[in-house]
Amino acid sequence: MPRSLTNYQIKLLAAVFMVIDHIGAVLLPDVAELRIIGRLSFPLFCWLLVQGEAHTRNVYRYGRRLLLWGIISQPIYQLTFELAWWEDLNILFTLLIGLVCLRSARAFPELEPPIWLAGGLVAEAIHANYGIYGIALIALIAHFKPDQLWWAVWIVLHLLTLIAWGDQIVAAASPIFFWLANYQPGAKARWFYLFYPGHLLVLFGIKFYLLPGVLGAIALLS
Repeated sequence: MPRSLTNYQIKLLAAVFMVIDHIGAVLLPDVAELRIIGRLSFPLFCWLLVQGEAHTRNVYRYGRRLLLWGIISQPIYQLTFELAWWEDLNILFTLLIGLVCLRSARAFPELEPPIWLAGGLVAEAIHANYGIYGIALIALIAHFKPDQLWWAVWIVLHLLTLIAWGDQIVAAASPIFFWLANYQPGAKARWFYLFYPGHLLVLFGIKFYLLPGVLGAIALLS
């Protein structure tokens, strides 16, 4: 099978899976299949982060962009998922911690294990989405090598997620997309930083304004 997916195409796939996941979480919580499909999203964003860190010309600007849009997105994220501010920070904060770990591990390779451990503990402490699992995912993807050892560690990590949330096991299949990647950037995709809070805002509007109005109209007609 030819390796034909550019990073842009992988970003499109990640965005589609994310929207499917969030539709399931916000609008159709009884349709479990949507959340299951959506589990493929986050590993693809981790892949893109690893590729972005390796090729960015300005890692500080990259980090500032993640931080800025993470802050902008957080109130919308909280409203859409009906969360208190301390409960869960959106994935842009998780990716920012991962970026710091990636660049720190590159600068100090002899300290790589404690760097990733510290990143995971920080993610847990500030309640970043996916927590230590998310940071472990980024660490493994940074060392992606589809041999038996890598796959064994990857599968064990996802078997452990069965303890916390069962449907995350589906993410174990995401390296199929890594293997299909051709490591070419493809088209520019700066749109994602606006798309992330934008799609959450749309879901918020549908859930709290459009859907109640439609249901109310149906009730009146009936």
